[in-house]
Amino acid sequence: MNTALALPPPAETVLVTVYGADRPGVTASLFSALETFDVPVVDVEQVVVRGRLVLAVLVGAPQEPDAERTLRLLLHKWAAEERLDVEVVTGLGDNRKRREGRTHVTVLGAPLKPAAMAALARQIAECRGNIDRIVRLAKYPVTAIELDVSGADPDLLRERLARVAAEEHADIAVQPAGLSRRAKRLVVMDVDSTLIEGEVIEELAARAGCLEAVAGITRRAMRGELDFAGSLRERVALLEGLDAGALEDVRASVRLMPGARTLVRTLKRLGYLVGIVSGGFTHVTDSLRDELGLDFALANTLEIGADGRLTGRVVGPIVDRAGKATALREFAEAAGVPATDTVAIGDGANDLDMLAAAGLGVAFNAKPVVREQADTAVNVPFLDTILYLLGITREEVEAADAAEEEIETSPAGTAPTAAGGARNVQSAA
Repeated sequence: MNTALALPPPAETVLVTVYGADRPGVTASLFSALETFDVPVVDVEQVVVRGRLVLAVLVGAPQEPDAERTLRLLLHKWAAEERLDVEVVTGLGDNRKRREGRTHVTVLGAPLKPAAMAALARQIAECRGNIDRIVRLAKYPVTAIELDVSGADPDLLRERLARVAAEEHADIAVQPAGLSRRAKRLVVMDVDSTLIEGEVIEELAARAGCLEAVAGITRRAMRGELDFAGSLRERVALLEGLDAGALEDVRASVRLMPGARTLVRTLKRLGYLVGIVSGGFTHVTDSLRDELGLDFALANTLEIGADGRLTGRVVGPIVDRAGKATALREFAEAAGVPATDTVAIGDGANDLDMLAAAGLGVAFNAKPVVREQADTAVNVPFLDTILYLLGITREEVEAADAAEEEIETSPAGTAPTAAGGARNVQSAA
């Protein structure tokens, strides 16, 4: 005997959609009008674009005789008094259940063109996906739009949208939906050409008079044409005899990537741990760790002779491609965070193992071989756009900045002082 309970038929519902100029009090006024009918609220969605409101409310249909007709008349009268347009549609049940294969698609553009959005939406449809929701995350310095998609195979969607990104000159990231996206609590970055502009070893080479030779080796290593450890030894050997004072000169001249401070500051506010791992040198990374309040730092150490000059050698094991991935796992273990809940950011071939080991690997203004293999690529020169991949909006960042500035500038005794720098969990030389 079949003992399964039959599902009840879907209840009758009424969809009320309001259009017009947005102003405070519209939503309260609408629900006050609906209050007369004592119907259950099933769903609410509201969007405001350039001051124009679209407010949709799904409620249960009133059960009294002629109550639906009365409801329609009341809502049209209400809309006329509020100088708004209203549409009332009777139907059955709620929204259809979202299909499997739920993903977040984030698209960045500077500017974002209609052709990119058209190509993106077309590929989603061809992958049998449905766009369930669209929201803007930022309007500057890039436009960032997030789409919730269901029904499409994530791997196929990622492959198709990677082609759209290349053809339409936009950055598109595809990530599985769910709690895992919210759980990424450790971010580990490369340093040269990622956290900072340029390559430290090339700055040293310029002072040693061997910039052209070193830069050529660096380019080949970043493209994956040379073994990183061997190429680093070859480049460092060319620095032999350089006064160690050049290290301090280079450290003082380091320029952070645009958006770097905002990225780190926002992540720390949200409780993330942040680390750096570099094929560069501790003289710079230790300074960055202290300046930005980072939790982890690992890099190579240049040997300095008794005469105060570089010997052309590196002290200890070299932080190479495999070493970066190992560092990410060790940072994650020290932080009590599974590797699947980490984000790695880098630009060169020596970052590939680290990007693969992380839950989300981001190629930032990266070489082609890195863009092709990373989970997603960001090609705009603003490091804080990484926040949008985590679902954080520009407005949330700016609101937090403004609140902190207000606390810092408040007269003594009128507000608590701003939080201090981040704790230093580990500093690896």
